[in-house]
Amino acid sequence: MGVNNILALRGDEREDLEKVDFEHAVDLISYIKGKYGDKVNIIAACYPEGHIEAHNIVDDVKHLKEKVDAGASQLITQLFFNNDSFYRFKERCDLVGIKVPILAGIVPVANKKQIERIVTLCGVELPAKFTKIMSKYEDNLEALRDAGIAYAIDQIVDLITQGIDGIHLYTMNNPYIATRLHEAIKNLI
Repeated sequence: MGVNNILALRGDEREDLEKVDFEHAVDLISYIKGKYGDKVNIIAACYPEGHIEAHNIVDDVKHLKEKVDAGASQLITQLFFNNDSFYRFKERCDLVGIKVPILAGIVPVANKKQIERIVTLCGVELPAKFTKIMSKYEDNLEALRDAGIAYAIDQIVDLITQGIDGIHLYTMNNPYIATRLHEAIKNLI
């Protein structure tokens, strides 16, 4: 097939479609696993603070376990700004028997509108330290970007120190951010 890895996401719901083939990501994962078996690595999304549509975190982790049982062999988290949320999430996953690698999704803040949109779409908690950074630099885009990169670097160093499975960087196709992060952490990995 030429494809080794598939990131299996439900994606945003579309109101213009009457019928969808895969209502949930687990349906897509099951289909891929059934069609290709172990020929592809199936990666699924997970949410350290719970999916915005989940009734509660317990149900959300239960649904995540279903994704793993259906064939997901690796997980990437939605972004988060509080590492403690990730560590608690990892503990919940361990309790229900989720043993696949979980990559921590980190996004450096590039602008205030980006963060406001993310919070609205994902329901992510913003720690006090983070909101202070946003308030202090909101009128200076360059300073906000650099402070956001510094915050992300602090997160990454802490995560690596704790021995997590890996990190997925959401650089939003910004080569400056990608380069700065790489330079800061290249000797840690």
